Amino acid sequence: QVQLVESGGGLVQAGGSLSLSCAASGNIFRTNNMAWYRQAPGKQRALVAVITRGGATNYADSVKGRFAISRDNAKNTVYLQMNSLKLEDTAVYYCNAVISVGSRGQYESSYWGQGTQVTVSS
Repeated sequence: QVQLVESGGGLVQAGGSLSLSCAASGNIFRTNNMAWYRQAPGKQRALVAVITRGGATNYADSVKGRFAISRDNAKNTVYLQMNSLKLEDTAVYYCNAVISVGSRGQYESSYWGQGTQVTVSS
């Protein structure tokens, strides 16, 4: 069994900062790509940022220069630092990880966290 547990989020004023974290636990052989998605009311879930195991990153255009994704492979944890938050960043943020399990890491699946609410107020 693999679980992703998110923490952070909450209410912040526009222009402020928040930090999210997501820790994977269970019978993990290796965590591969890790990412953050978000879903605003009435909209589809969309990719915010992704980071490879080696640390390469990619961001949605809407958050470039404001958000930073990072990870700690030893802790199977991914982080999202969100700065200069805007009203339109309000959404439920979900952690996603592609994880290899099994004695040789022969099985790979995608896992999701439960989601954490981020609300940006004016």
